[in-house]
Amino acid sequence: MTLEAFLLLAAALLAVGLYGALSQQSVVMVMMGLELMVNAVMVAAAAVWFFASPQLPDGQVLVLAAMVAMAVEMAMGFAVTIAIFRARDVDVTDSAGDLRG
Repeated sequence: MTLEAFLLLAAALLAVGLYGALSQQSVVMVMMGLELMVNAVMVAAAAVWFFASPQLPDGQVLVLAAMVAMAVEMAMGFAVTIAIFRARDVDVTDSAGDLRG
């Protein structure tokens, strides 16, 4: 595959993630959209690093570390979402904004 194909895949993932994050009211769906957008950035970064310097694995190692950090962050986000749902029975973003009190 070429660099253009990877960048096109990343653009498609970013577009789908942006639509999912902006059009949904469920907190879980918004988080899934955000995860798709972060994955798009990682695909683009890994592709650029691979095609810029294929002999050096520095870029791929950095992307792998970013994937691990993103997985931990999303797991914590889902844990907070589940805790809010269990405490207040709130699963939409409109109602989650009223949880300050």
